[in-house]
Amino acid sequence: MPPITTPSGLSMASLDAPSTRLARAWLGLGLAALTGSGLLALLLVLSRTPGIQHVFPLRDFFRAALVVHVDLSVLIWFMAFAAVLWSLAGNSRWATLGWVGFWLATLGTTLIGVAPFFPDAQPLLNNYVPVLQQPVFFAGLVLTAIGVGLSVVRALLTIPPQISFKGGMPADAALRLGVWLGAVAAAVALASFVGSWLAVTDVLGQLLWERVFWGGGHVLQFQHALLACVAWFWLADALGAPVATSGRATAILFLIAALPLLAVPVIYARYEVGSGEHMGSFMQLMAHGHTLMAPLVLLAAAALWQVRWQVAPAKSALLASMGLFVTGGVLAYLIQGANVVIPAHYHGSIVGVTLAFMGLTYVVLPRLGFGAPEDRLARWQPYVYGGGQLLHVLGLAWSGGYGVQRKVAGAEQVLTSLPQKIGMGMMGLGGLIAIIGGVMFVVVCLRAMLPRRPRQPLKT
Repeated sequence: MPPITTPSGLSMASLDAPSTRLARAWLGLGLAALTGSGLLALLLVLSRTPGIQHVFPLRDFFRAALVVHVDLSVLIWFMAFAAVLWSLAGNSRWATLGWVGFWLATLGTTLIGVAPFFPDAQPLLNNYVPVLQQPVFFAGLVLTAIGVGLSVVRALLTIPPQISFKGGMPADAALRLGVWLGAVAAAVALASFVGSWLAVTDVLGQLLWERVFWGGGHVLQFQHALLACVAWFWLADALGAPVATSGRATAILFLIAALPLLAVPVIYARYEVGSGEHMGSFMQLMAHGHTLMAPLVLLAAAALWQVRWQVAPAKSALLASMGLFVTGGVLAYLIQGANVVIPAHYHGSIVGVTLAFMGLTYVVLPRLGFGAPEDRLARWQPYVYGGGQLLHVLGLAWSGGYGVQRKVAGAEQVLTSLPQKIGMGMMGLGGLIAIIGGVMFVVVCLRAMLPRRPRQPLKT
């Protein structure tokens, strides 16, 4: 079968090629993780909503559920979809390495999901990769890390980062470079985790994991942002509005956006892991380094303007994704103290990336041999999910302005004033709407992925 060439995005191998089968498998794992995180999100939202929160009086329940929810929705879903892109962008070599990585990650994800049901699952709410201090959870986390690491190695070996500074350069080559740079960011993040683990020897508990995941967690945000830009460009192309630059210019902009990765080994070489200078340097790197992605974001926004009158799932996802991503970026500059403005910021940014990946899922499903998404449900799903998350984010930001603290639930929130209760009520309502949007996404994907039985003729 000849290669399948999208009218936009990356050229894709035939349906029976190892790289395509790997992409299908990783997409299934990502959807399973997103489904599990959505079920936990329902319990989390209810445990923080005024009037309902007292039904969930156990602090440990909230924290344990929060740990697994974050790891499934931010870590597993994002890395699984990254592996989808790495599989599509690469060739079919090293397929065995890819499958070993997939099955290790699948086993690890399963252990992470069931870990809260084992005894002594002590939750530690450190940043980026919260953990349950429990052997089953750590076994799952290690297996997942190894599995993703093997996928990253395969991506670096099989994606040809072609850059042409003379003559023309096809648009799909520029997107392939963006995907490859995402794999580079993932490799730097994994190396940072390992380096921090080896360097931190004098602390235990939450402080240990805070230091272990601090550097690599910041680096992962560059991976997510780079791949979100790839998804935006692909969605715009699929809508018939490719970005208004040449492939070569786009490639250069992706290289510029990835430049902050060069600072990571410098920070590790200059400062002790866990020191104020080390942690502060990564905060500055994320605050200023992401500004180098502004040209890519503006190009995607310009493409979105061209398709503003279209009605399609890809357009809905592109609009909702960019709106949430920009909202999260603006809220980053409003953070003052350890209140819920912080989760408002990262929920906006993370949900922006999630919506980009959701929209791109709709585009690639038929090209992976699945059915086309249901038009109406797929078209409205990004608006429902994104609108609910926007209300959720604005409620958190409002409440943070009135001093509601982060990482607490139930009576610990101490909601004493009417503005605090209004803000957290907005948060709860938005969260519930977003959960409905998440269920819609899973339903759309399952309808497209599961084989349908032919209708039997009616008997007369």
